Amino acid sequence: MNEKKFRICIYTVLFILVIVFFTKDFNLFSDFYKNIKQVKHPNQLDVLVNKNYQLPKNYMPSDLKEVSVEFAFEHKYLRKDAKEAFEKMAQHAKQDGYQIILVSAYRSYSYQDELYQHYVKTSGKNYADRCSARPGHSEHQTGLALDIMGENGDYNSFESTKEFKWMQEHASQYGFILRYPKDGYDITGFKYEPWHYRYVGKKLAHYLTENNITLDEYYFKKYGK
Repeated sequence: MNEKKFRICIYTVLFILVIVFFTKDFNLFSDFYKNIKQVKHPNQLDVLVNKNYQLPKNYMPSDLKEVSVEFAFEHKYLRKDAKEAFEKMAQHAKQDGYQIILVSAYRSYSYQDELYQHYVKTSGKNYADRCSARPGHSEHQTGLALDIMGENGDYNSFESTKEFKWMQEHASQYGFILRYPKDGYDITGFKYEPWHYRYVGKKLAHYLTENNITLDEYYFKKYGK
């Protein structure tokens, strides 16, 4: 092999490695944000909102209630059932010596749009689509999703806290599931988020947790795509 061919081979290998590195978490053959359907029953507790099921722009739950500042930052709202379940869960965690704090709950369509555009502007569209939902595709708009942190005060490192371990053992007892599990990107379309939980009610939460399946898989099995 002459020097020219050798250099071409080296550059080709380097190019492939760069492509693999930057697309290792990106499913090139996914159907995310394709054939998008409008959510028909946004008030159902098992409602599926993801990259293929979109909420109406003007949708806002009618039963939003403010969560007690004992367990949340100020002015955080959840739907009534989710709010009551979260406060009960956080209270019981506190009694066990844990601190669970709500840092993000209901978000409007316009708020999500601003957040998504921020990620696009600062980190690019591919990154934005991995870590943030496009407007209308965020579970937070349902009023049933929440981001939490532990006593360390950093939701990004929630997985390393004792509160995370407590949530793994107890969340489903109060109707909550870890929405975006590890190695679940190809199913959910989102990277692992140990701080993001979703209220679905006790019965469904128990079923999903016991069977180790996502809400997406349950929905597709029950209703089909």
